[in-house]
Amino acid sequence: MFKMMTTLIRGRSHDMAEAITDANALPILQQQLRDAANGLAQSKRAVAVVMAHAKREKQSAANVERQLADLEDRALDALQKDREDLAMEAASAIAELEAERGACEIAIAQYEGEISKLREQVTLAERRLRALQRGKQIADAAQRTQKLRGTMPDGVLTSLREAENTLERLQARQFHSEEVETALADLNASSSAEATSARLAAAGCGAPLRSEAADVLARLRSKTTASA
Repeated sequence: MFKMMTTLIRGRSHDMAEAITDANALPILQQQLRDAANGLAQSKRAVAVVMAHAKREKQSAANVERQLADLEDRALDALQKDREDLAMEAASAIAELEAERGACEIAIAQYEGEISKLREQVTLAERRLRALQRGKQIADAAQRTQKLRGTMPDGVLTSLREAENTLERLQARQFHSEEVETALADLNASSSAEATSARLAAAGCGAPLRSEAADVLARLRSKTTASA
């Protein structure tokens, strides 16, 4: 039972740690990139230190070469002058310098090999760091977009749809009102023309618009006479 409780606690702790990591993934990534950038800078400094050592070793090798050339010339001159003692002393010094030159060459080769490896590692690290930085920028932009979307609640979209419907109804009523006004204007124009025609007919201008009582009585008498 105790083992099961321990396992449960460990499992929940792991889940909680993952949840915290997921919730703070972007700040964690930013700090990891800062750490990587600092480490890369230190690696570059290490490469620079190795290159400085290699340069000093090459300078030492060059000095040894100059000393060897000078001693060889002097040793040859001593032999020509039958100074075996001085020639032997020069030969001993030349042997030591040749050994030193060999050691310098080995050191230079090691330095150059190490510099080449370190440069490759630094170049690869820089490429990976730039890729991670670009990915971080994309992730940062995506998170800001998600936050922006989160600031617009569902009620806003509902209100927008309702406002659009209200606008459609308002425009429909306005269009209907315009049609009614147009019809009224046509009707008023027609009524005004009829009234004018009636006034003109009453004044004896043109044919009468309606039958008078005398005209009706005359028509009826004519019908009576025709039937008789």
